Amino acid sequence: MRLLMILLCLALPAAAEEVVLGLSQKEVAITTNFDGSEIFVFGAVKRDAPQPEGKLGVIVTISGPPVPVSVRKKERRFGIWVNTDVVEIEAAPSYYAVATSGPIDDVLDTRENILRRVTVTSMIQSISAPTTVLDATGYVKALIRIREKAEAFQLLEGKVVIDDDTLFRTRIKLPAALTEGAYQTRILLTRDGQVVDHYQTAIDVRKVGLERWLYSLSRNQPFLYGLMSLAIAIFAGWGASAAFSLLRN
Repeated sequence: MRLLMILLCLALPAAAEEVVLGLSQKEVAITTNFDGSEIFVFGAVKRDAPQPEGKLGVIVTISGPPVPVSVRKKERRFGIWVNTDVVEIEAAPSYYAVATSGPIDDVLDTRENILRRVTVTSMIQSISAPTTVLDATGYVKALIRIREKAEAFQLLEGKVVIDDDTLFRTRIKLPAALTEGAYQTRILLTRDGQVVDHYQTAIDVRKVGLERWLYSLSRNQPFLYGLMSLAIAIFAGWGASAAFSLLRN
């Protein structure tokens, strides 16, 4: 059986076009003064046959670790703003960027988009809403708007440059507020909106130095971390009071 499967695989035609990828960096270190980073993605299209017909497209996606999110609706009641309904999202990417070589609808077919889960809405999973919420998708749209404003969700249409239908490149900005973990990076190669090849790798994002030590302390020894935070707050308050006293004198 195994020999038969190997022979069948050898009999299959090789892909006419393949993605060859490069990254400017595969690791991002989060330090106390980290204010964001920029990833340079570049690559080429490898061909074992004459270039096929159809419009070439390239899509680059970078997805941060998925996290659960609670989206709450606020309403003004009796003169104050209060939380009313809440929609729970089981998993939404902590960061998500999509860069394309053209308008997303031109580069990728709608069916392929759903199958490959390319746009941010397709990456959000398992929405749980109470019966009082009639339009749960509105909460998802609100989450997308908030994270787009914070540059945590990015749609960069036309930002992938293709040279001579062979080489491609783009730059994607990572914001300062990053969640630790593996950031999955995908490159999709399309012809007339249909995916003909894809490549996937990961960028490792980790806290280092003092930032890493404080993070580990807060998780492993929360009581000690709380005492230290309290001591720092007391010392800072005393220092500010002493400085004002000196200025007055």
